[in-house]
Amino acid sequence: MKLTEEQRKKMRITVDYTNMTDKYLGDKGISQKTLAAHKPLAKAAHAYVAENRGKDELFMGWTELPYNQDEIVADILATAKDIRKKFDCFVVLGIGGSALGPSMAFSALCHLHYNDLPKSKRKGPKFYVEDNVDPVRMKELLDVIDVKKTCFNVISKSGATSETMTQYLIIADLLEKAGENVKDHVVFTTDASRGNLVKISKELGGVKSFVLGDGVGGRFSELSPVGLLPAAVLGIDIKLLLKGAAYMDKLCKTPDLKKNPALLSATLQFIAMNSGKNIGVMMPYSDNLRYVSDWYAQLWAESLGKNTKLSGEPCAVGQTPVKALGVTDQHSQVQLYTEGPYDKVVTFLSVGSYKEKTPIPHGCENIPDVGFLGGHTMEELIQAENKATAYALTKAGRLNYTVTLPEINEFTLGQLLFYFELQTAYAGAMFDINTFNQPGVEAGKKATFALLGKPGYEEQRKALDGAAPDPAYIV
Repeated sequence: MKLTEEQRKKMRITVDYTNMTDKYLGDKGISQKTLAAHKPLAKAAHAYVAENRGKDELFMGWTELPYNQDEIVADILATAKDIRKKFDCFVVLGIGGSALGPSMAFSALCHLHYNDLPKSKRKGPKFYVEDNVDPVRMKELLDVIDVKKTCFNVISKSGATSETMTQYLIIADLLEKAGENVKDHVVFTTDASRGNLVKISKELGGVKSFVLGDGVGGRFSELSPVGLLPAAVLGIDIKLLLKGAAYMDKLCKTPDLKKNPALLSATLQFIAMNSGKNIGVMMPYSDNLRYVSDWYAQLWAESLGKNTKLSGEPCAVGQTPVKALGVTDQHSQVQLYTEGPYDKVVTFLSVGSYKEKTPIPHGCENIPDVGFLGGHTMEELIQAENKATAYALTKAGRLNYTVTLPEINEFTLGQLLFYFELQTAYAGAMFDINTFNQPGVEAGKKATFALLGKPGYEEQRKALDGAAPDPAYIV
């Protein structure tokens, strides 16, 4: 699908930060003077990201994904077509960004009850993402799929991700016991030449594989084969997804805060975090966008939660992401956001035009509490509740801003993902931290290796055994 420049502008996502300002929040808001004082820092952050684009050694290869994948996309589309012909189910085996991204795109761009649709109404096979090692989850997946009719996308750059490789071992064993050739049922997304999946591929005689580039970390990988292959299998237009990302990238080339939505948002969040707003609520008003919050939670938390600056100076920065869903969580969480501590920034994800309107019939006119709804649409109702919640928070002096997608499609979702990725990169540069590493995650991985007896972790196992729970403190 090709878009004219006029269509692109019509589909441009917007950021409304009205309710972050002192004009509407009084002394609880951010003044134009404060924003202006941060312009030099914002400009420096923009320059840092621009100067280091594409550098694999800094894990910034993700910045070039909208532009450098023409051959890869062609291969993905051909592979996806073949998978749709051969299989009834497609299962992603992965964790972290390898699972959150595909789940998010699936929810955003496919029918909300996709797997329940008859085959004639689906664009692809039934779709599942196994993003945990809960034994019940794995057993119950196997209750609803036939491994003989399923393709498994194994996603791990190193091929040493304990969770993903556990899933693979279980599936490979089941395929072999069923008399199937494992090679015919798996697609690997991994390193180009290193890692265990490369070795396994050779042992199996050459598994169809896609490469996750050296400069693309898991939480920035949705626009790589990690996310593009599952999306293509589902019939999602991955070319349009990448065009949306490229369009947002173009909008963010300028260091002008008033013209660069990602830089503006990063600066506002930076100011808010430095004033004690250590919780960031993501609240989409769309069930299709609910898993954007899950994807964003990893991106924001894992990128910004750091205790050391690039200079080596100790720090303790970051903002805890919280997931909420409008309208659902107006009836569970908004009470806290409106009247609780002044420690939050609420980001609303709004939709200009839903793909369905759903008229509300007239009825119960003798009951005013119900009758007034007749003649409206569900689209009107959810949009009104979105505006009303933002208004209530603003009246209570709570920081909030709204990101609006004119409609939900591949082009707008591509914009949204790249917007959040750039926002994260800019914010990390402002904090002078390594936005792209994850030492805290690695510490947990190593402890797991030790507990399960992986060779080379004997000393850590002793330390862990010494840290066993004290019975005196167990009630």
